[in-house]
Amino acid sequence: MVKIAGNIDKFYERALLIRLVEQKLLALFSEGKLFGTVHTCIGQEFTGVAVADALEDGDFIFSNHRCHGHYIARTDDVEGLIAEIMGKKTGICGGKGGSQHICANRVFSNGVQGGIMPVSAGMAFAENLKQTDNIGIVFIGDGTLGEGLTYETLNIISLWNIPLLIVQENNYFAQSTPQEQNLAGDICSRARAFGIETAYSNTWQPEELITDIADSVQKVRENQRPLFHRVDTYRLMAHSKGDDPRDPKIINEYWNKDPLCVYTSKNKQKVEDVEKQFNARINLAVECAERADYTTEDDSFDSFISKKCEWQITEQKNNERVAVILYEAFKRNMAENEKIFLIGEDIEGPYGGAFKVTKDLSDLYPKRVRNTPISEAAIVGLGNGLALNGMIPVCEIMFGDFLTLAFDQFLNHASKFRYMYNKQVTLPLIVRTPMGGRRGYGPTHSQSIEKHFLGMPDISIFAINELYCPGKFYDTLFRNIKQPSLVIENKLLYGKKLLKEILYGYILEHSDELYPTARLCPRADHDLTIVCYGGMVPYVINAVNELFEKHDIICEIIVPQQLYPFNIWPVAESVSKSGRLFIVEEGINFASLSSEIISEIMEVYPGILKQTRRLASPNHPIPSCGPLEQSILPNEKHIVSSVLELISG
Repeated sequence: MVKIAGNIDKFYERALLIRLVEQKLLALFSEGKLFGTVHTCIGQEFTGVAVADALEDGDFIFSNHRCHGHYIARTDDVEGLIAEIMGKKTGICGGKGGSQHICANRVFSNGVQGGIMPVSAGMAFAENLKQTDNIGIVFIGDGTLGEGLTYETLNIISLWNIPLLIVQENNYFAQSTPQEQNLAGDICSRARAFGIETAYSNTWQPEELITDIADSVQKVRENQRPLFHRVDTYRLMAHSKGDDPRDPKIINEYWNKDPLCVYTSKNKQKVEDVEKQFNARINLAVECAERADYTTEDDSFDSFISKKCEWQITEQKNNERVAVILYEAFKRNMAENEKIFLIGEDIEGPYGGAFKVTKDLSDLYPKRVRNTPISEAAIVGLGNGLALNGMIPVCEIMFGDFLTLAFDQFLNHASKFRYMYNKQVTLPLIVRTPMGGRRGYGPTHSQSIEKHFLGMPDISIFAINELYCPGKFYDTLFRNIKQPSLVIENKLLYGKKLLKEILYGYILEHSDELYPTARLCPRADHDLTIVCYGGMVPYVINAVNELFEKHDIICEIIVPQQLYPFNIWPVAESVSKSGRLFIVEEGINFASLSSEIISEIMEVYPGILKQTRRLASPNHPIPSCGPLEQSILPNEKHIVSSVLELISG
């Protein structure tokens, strides 16, 4: 057993500092000087104190909405925390993260229950891959045990021997709901079911808690295995601010047994002297924060602006199938950059993924290609954590339909980390997935749902196509990635080769954008601009050929790779000459990319668009019946018919 080093008074003083800071925050909130809400850990301070004392410099903490005590215990940064919660530029995240979202000195937090579990696991796994002896700590509450992602993560960290200590602060309430209403069975048995060692302590015996936590930290570090440590405690204040429906008599009983209150009653003069010093420091921190400026919008935060492009004629040279091109790209880039790490379901050899893109990469890079359980949310969450800790993870989701299971990891984690942490981190995460129908896979394996991910802050969405080499695309992405990227790979594209024989009378050009837009440009003036992407390209090309041969209608085809943020200029340039815009996509058209393209053309370039039309799939699930599926997804016949209706008015 690890013994407490030094005087126990220092632990009580650190707990007292945390309590005084949070009491001041509650006062500031009542004065209208804070924003949002405040979740205090009053009554739970010793958990953070015990953990912080046991850690080494390279270790990290990932906390939740009740993070103030964990942060102060680890960093002693009262001034930065107060300024942050007051929304000031001098705050640890420039005032952008506020009370629940902090990042400094290897302490991170996010206010989404359960979601931080795989993120912290990914960060700890990165330490393992780097062969350090650093470990990670993630703080969860008893309410978090209702989240399925918690158990996805427990499974993976046990399978992969990830050095993560889960500290479960068990305060008997999930906001206002008592534990007997929301939690069945024994808490520690949940972790033990995954082969994870458990430990137990409580905050009413601080000295034992400190030594127990130190033991748990030491075990995780030495064994390079996860450990689950339950700490029974009690939150003495409301969940946030003043919303507290709990029985006041029971709360008062816990106040009477609170270790800080007991310690104060026995050491009144000592505590008064320390409290006076701490309050002076806290008040000065508030005064400094009040003099500081509120945070303002940072124009340098990678705001995307559509820009003019130059075009150059391109010749497609690669003669391999797209699946092989992708494989070679991953193989090449993994050889050049040891930070690239691949995770996903069934991606190791000999299977090599559902579409055989990763075939023998696990043999070539055995420690950097890993099969995962069927846990899409955990896969992307691990990717978020790996990326936060310096790796370049590539997460494969077997079918694009399953991205919905990881939606929270995109929306509430990947898209927010860089901004709410005030650009102190980068997140070079790649999520790649096959999308689209026409293979008879039915309603849950054939959808094109990329539109639901468009518009998330700081997330780029791409769709590869046969007019630009996907190997070149991934080469560029690996060299330049700084933010999360979702790459859509149409299922039918894997077995195809790049398009070399283009339409008679046309030239293939690419823009000078980082991720080039393709343009099939007729040598004569065009009557119509058609925009499409991904798997719709061959159907549009065939339709354009028929429109010219049978109806004497000349079309220009614009094929973007980057769907979001979207550069409208290549489309606008073409529409300014044709006056007509036709957009084809495979997904359902309501609230879609085509809607945004038309809207932006109208807003940014008013007057150039005379006629427009969209073509997409009907508003119902995709059938498994092959002929019926082919009849409802946009095809050459639909495109020709719709274009003729558009042209004829």
